[in-house]
Amino acid sequence: MISFVMLRLPALASALVLGLACAGAAQAHKSSDAYLNWRVEGRTVEQRLDIALRDLDRDLALDADDDGQLTWGEVRGRWADLVRVAADGVRFTADGQRCTPVVPTTPNTPATLQLDEHTDGRYAVLRQTFECPAPVRRIEADYRLFAASDPTHRGIVRIVSADGVEQGAVLVPGAGPQSFSTEPDAGAAGRSFAGFVFEGLHHIAIGLDHLLFLVTLLMVAVWRRDEAGTGWVPRQTAASAWKEALRLVSAFTVAHSLTLGLAASGVLAPPSRWVESLIAASVLVAAIDNVRPFLRGPRWVMVSVFGLVHGFGFAGPLQDLGLRQGELAWPLLGFNLGVELGQLGLVALLLPLACLWRDRAFYRGVVRSGSGAIAALASVWMLERSLQLSLLPLSLP
Repeated sequence: MISFVMLRLPALASALVLGLACAGAAQAHKSSDAYLNWRVEGRTVEQRLDIALRDLDRDLALDADDDGQLTWGEVRGRWADLVRVAADGVRFTADGQRCTPVVPTTPNTPATLQLDEHTDGRYAVLRQTFECPAPVRRIEADYRLFAASDPTHRGIVRIVSADGVEQGAVLVPGAGPQSFSTEPDAGAAGRSFAGFVFEGLHHIAIGLDHLLFLVTLLMVAVWRRDEAGTGWVPRQTAASAWKEALRLVSAFTVAHSLTLGLAASGVLAPPSRWVESLIAASVLVAAIDNVRPFLRGPRWVMVSVFGLVHGFGFAGPLQDLGLRQGELAWPLLGFNLGVELGQLGLVALLLPLACLWRDRAFYRGVVRSGSGAIAALASVWMLERSLQLSLLPLSLP
């Protein structure tokens, strides 16, 4: 039985990668996020909720002619449904009491219908003002947006009070009420930090392209190039494999941390289309190099170069939150820490098995077939992202 499983491992590796592609193509790069801003002043709460049109289209079938392109007319004609989704998905009370929505005097006019461009596409912007029974001291949020249709979705909330108290957090749909103080709170910064750590973990966990890039690196971290530089031979000790893996992860971490900070603070903002295309290219290059080494020099150099590109991809949630530079330190640190914890978790999961099997013949089949499947998927991503095509049934718009 064990021999049969080992013989079938290369095929199983390919099937696993292709299965991940089908199950996770929609999360290949940017996760599903909505951005919720509450501005509190006395008894008044001004709410702005930005929801991705791709998420709304999935639940409401906004694309009436099914041509793959959402027009302003299609969105405007269903605006009442968008308002209903927002009202059902985002609920809050102030100090345990319900607040009354202030109905606009001229609903469904260009002033109340708005779209905005985020790093990953267009979002519907839904604004609403609420009057509460008394000056607001604490908001209890019950976030349920897309809880039934997308378990990966998250809400990123920012709360600003009149006296300058600001905080942010990550909301999990259906997780129950979460409380936020609008007054100075010594523990708020820690809770906000923990939320961004969780968001970083979430982002790396569902970012299939980032995960596959790391997987391709870890698969051959237990090998080294042969003397001719055109093949792989097993490392003599597991310790040297762990050192190589940590060297690669460290190079990736330093590089993407640099561009993550620059992008999140607005210093650099390359077009997301090209960032996503280059991320796909990084996966393709790493996978091909696994099958037949062609890159010269230490592999950590290549990892550092591509890590700079991945950092721009990681920056999306922090950019779209709209934080000023002075507010970025804790969210940036927490988000980056979450990403690193996710990476180290992947190393702890895969590397012991790779070390155990590094000199087995069947493991070469696993690496070849798995890398080949990853290269094929990355090629499709490159075409889709650079040419704005839709080749996979669950691909990003």
